[in-house]
Amino acid sequence: MSTPAFSRIRWRTASPIVLVLLALLFSTVFSLASHLNASAASPTASDGPGALSHFDLARKDCLGTARNTTSKVWFTIANGVLSDVYYPTIDNTNVETLQYIVTDGSTFTDLQTRDTTYTVQSLSKNSNALDCEVTTTAKSGKYRIVTDYLTDSDRNTLVMNVHFIALVGDLSAYQLYVRYDPSINGNGGGGSGNAGGDTGTVDTSTGHNVPVAFDTVTKSNAANRDYAEPVYSALDASNPFTNVSNGFASQPSDGLVQLDTSHKLTALYTQANDSNLVQTAQANISRGGMFKLALGFGASQSAAVGAAEASLSTQFSQLQKSYESGWDAYDNGLNTPPPNFKGATGEQWHQLVSEYYLSANVVKASEDKTFPGAIVASLASPWGQAISAGDPNNTFFGSYREVFARDLYEAWTGLLL
Repeated sequence: MSTPAFSRIRWRTASPIVLVLLALLFSTVFSLASHLNASAASPTASDGPGALSHFDLARKDCLGTARNTTSKVWFTIANGVLSDVYYPTIDNTNVETLQYIVTDGSTFTDLQTRDTTYTVQSLSKNSNALDCEVTTTAKSGKYRIVTDYLTDSDRNTLVMNVHFIALVGDLSAYQLYVRYDPSINGNGGGGSGNAGGDTGTVDTSTGHNVPVAFDTVTKSNAANRDYAEPVYSALDASNPFTNVSNGFASQPSDGLVQLDTSHKLTALYTQANDSNLVQTAQANISRGGMFKLALGFGASQSAAVGAAEASLSTQFSQLQKSYESGWDAYDNGLNTPPPNFKGATGEQWHQLVSEYYLSANVVKASEDKTFPGAIVASLASPWGQAISAGDPNNTFFGSYREVFARDLYEAWTGLLL
């Protein structure tokens, strides 16, 4: 049997140039193999439909939207994480949760709602704009994450400014993931009924991986709701994600299940179809813990990705300035409170004035931007976390995100005053 040509290389007589070329070849091959092992994805997850989806908590920590009709996105925070996000109308939720997963890759995996505590405060220091800052701290004391939330006043995008801080050890000891659990177009599928399931894919038109979720079904059981349209969301990052995967909630394809079990993503999928979709994306914190996330929306995949990309190309400080200016202009048009209130200290009066403007802004934020004057009772669903978002007999759940005569009267009376 002949000896393979590779084994017949006479290393002791090889020239330095040959040795350098061989070293480069081996380095390239091993680097490529390592990259493929970490990021290659199987075509389609097959373990759907996943666990039954539900609507989200009504106990909102904060809410926000741009004070114009250009940006038709509303966001809410509940239990310290991103909750209902409405688009393109105020009654159409698209998010169950979006939260962080943190691991060291070997000994622990934390889920934000399970393994951290949080505080919430207004992001604006000199404005009553409806933006907010959430500070999340690991129960273990190992790390902290500060996230600022607002919407892009010029686009259908929610923007999050993120700062991951290592409190124990170096930043390099941690891996940060984003777990996005969508409920696109008002429902999320899963369970035995699997109604309103979402589909996930990975967009590469930007030159990097962007997870896209969509639901193009516009028919529902809701009376007179003939204005629904296909909805796509695109989750993008200023530092492109290093790994992206689609899966089904609570199944082996779910990134959280893999991370809880192995402290790493063990299988990646480029597609997950018509079920209770979850998308997992690994943030790139190799060059620092500060970056932006953008959740863009549109009636097509290209529109959603384009919105997210455009928002990421704008400095967060500029987005914040525009957002706050919109609300400041609205507040300047309201009736000015009296200069003092009998019995109130200066600090108490300042607090009362702030609450006056904040209350008016919340009422105004509850108005739809496609149908002027349509103010919903609330941007929440009481006991929503216990209500199926995959029921084939009830594919739309308006709850308090509807216009009721009594609440509309009270809202407009408040605005008139």
